[in-house]
Amino acid sequence: MLAGPLPHIYDPTGPGKLLFAFVAAMAETERENIRESTLEGLDTAARKGKHDGRPPVITDDMLHTVLRRRALGESVEQIQPDLFIPTGKRKGQNPSVASIYQALAEHAKREAYPEAVGQAHADFAALTANAPSGRQASRDQDFHSRT
Repeated sequence: MLAGPLPHIYDPTGPGKLLFAFVAAMAETERENIRESTLEGLDTAARKGKHDGRPPVITDDMLHTVLRRRALGESVEQIQPDLFIPTGKRKGQNPSVASIYQALAEHAKREAYPEAVGQAHADFAALTANAPSGRQASRDQDFHSRT
């Protein structure tokens, strides 16, 4: 309004100020509606087992191959040329060395904290079943006991 097709028409006092506030409120309301619709859609998709984003480049089979060959003393740089991406835009190409190291780091985390992974799976299952998780239920109980 200030620098667009209507310069010098905006009046920052009185009716101009009211019009500007009204247009800003409508834009904010529309933005919030879009955000809520997007979150609803993502939640619905997650309940159906569909997750947004790219599929992982390093599959479980590839990770097992890397782990086995590293146990035999090979480096990631030696293993990388023998791996091929099975699906997606880069199908048939080799994964990057960084992708392999990232998959190894994630695997190491899962191995180091198996109880955290189990709890995350349990929390997710509780969310998908529309039942509050143990942690959420205790928070709800604390809230109700304080009120």
